[in-house]
Amino acid sequence: MADLRINLAGIESPNPFWLASAPPTNSGYQVMRAFEAGWGGAVWKTLGEPIINVTSRFAALHYNGQRVAGFNNIELITDRPLDVNLKEIYETKKRFPNHTIIASLMVEPSQKKWHEIVKQVEAVGVDGLELNFGCPHGMAERGMGSAVGQQPDLVRQQTEWVKEVAQTPVIVKLTPNITDIRYTARAAAQGGADAVSMINTINSLMGVDLDSWNTIPHVDGKGAHGGYCGPAVKPIALNMVAECARDPLIGIPISGIGGISTWKDAVEYLLVGATGVQVCTAAMHHGFRIVEDMIDGLNHYLDAKGIASVRDIVGKTVERYSDWGHLNLNYKIVARIDNDTCISCNKCHIACEDTSHQCIERVPDETGKVRLIVREEDCVGCNLCSIVCPVEDCIEMVEIRTGEPPLTWNERQAALTKPDSKTG
Repeated sequence: MADLRINLAGIESPNPFWLASAPPTNSGYQVMRAFEAGWGGAVWKTLGEPIINVTSRFAALHYNGQRVAGFNNIELITDRPLDVNLKEIYETKKRFPNHTIIASLMVEPSQKKWHEIVKQVEAVGVDGLELNFGCPHGMAERGMGSAVGQQPDLVRQQTEWVKEVAQTPVIVKLTPNITDIRYTARAAAQGGADAVSMINTINSLMGVDLDSWNTIPHVDGKGAHGGYCGPAVKPIALNMVAECARDPLIGIPISGIGGISTWKDAVEYLLVGATGVQVCTAAMHHGFRIVEDMIDGLNHYLDAKGIASVRDIVGKTVERYSDWGHLNLNYKIVARIDNDTCISCNKCHIACEDTSHQCIERVPDETGKVRLIVREEDCVGCNLCSIVCPVEDCIEMVEIRTGEPPLTWNERQAALTKPDSKTG
């Protein structure tokens, strides 16, 4: 089997699968259960001044028969006393010395407050700190969480405060509720952060009850925006991780978070630059033992590819991820339909005819059976037909050689604006 150990900014872990700071890491009992199940690490539910939570905290988006395609919460940080949490962290680390425990922290924007809590949590043996600059609800209204994470200067300043006293690596957790997450990631790096984690949850309202007109969830007839997570956010989070991984002004490790439900999801995050991943919604949906499938799947994947260590795949896709202006305009693919496996549902034809480029024709053969034929000269290779087709591999996207050399938009524009040598 492959070596699944990771090292995130000096933090050792037996595997890349950590539980994110959330309800699953609320207590020592839960974290111990998670470690027994096989999780490599856990980020303890955010510590700070205890708060008061409301009931009716969660809601989920169920889509087309899939339960929990997306998940919304209005829960805040821990509502348990700090000394109780610290005692349980100490006991958990003592029992599981080879597993990773990260303390997630959130306090008022005060240098003194940050210094105090850092010293308290490090005294019980945590492996690292995660600064919660991402929580989008409840705490943000109090000047914490995403209220900090949306302002690069505050991210840098409060990271610096923590680094003044921290003896363990510092991870800064970033909010996605911002125009460009690279700016806050850069600020974290400038403040001395050893790593960043992303993404925290996305501002959301899960829905409205059509009978009562109450929001979902509601608390005694009133609602508030919450944090959205789960499988639906994965493409958003994956892009943000990839953008930060390829930014030379950041240059620190990334812990990837957002919609990770399977080992395949985790591998995608690792390929775009994450050193390890954090999971929440999938564990809440299926329980801690899902990590067994994640570990087995990752092991089999690495073994099948002849890769000795999970560390060897980190960032392998980063150099292939770029801006639109660097894409080859002369690369061409077209759709080809296997009429022998086609079930004549007509989805590809309707999708192309109504919403794309009208290049799929319905042509009767000599027996009268309608066959679907792609006019390749008009096909733009958009992939829509293959996406809507319910039959696996019935529609193949095939590369067509154009005979033209690679040409990007940036190269094209540069050539058009280049001064004519004859006219100077």
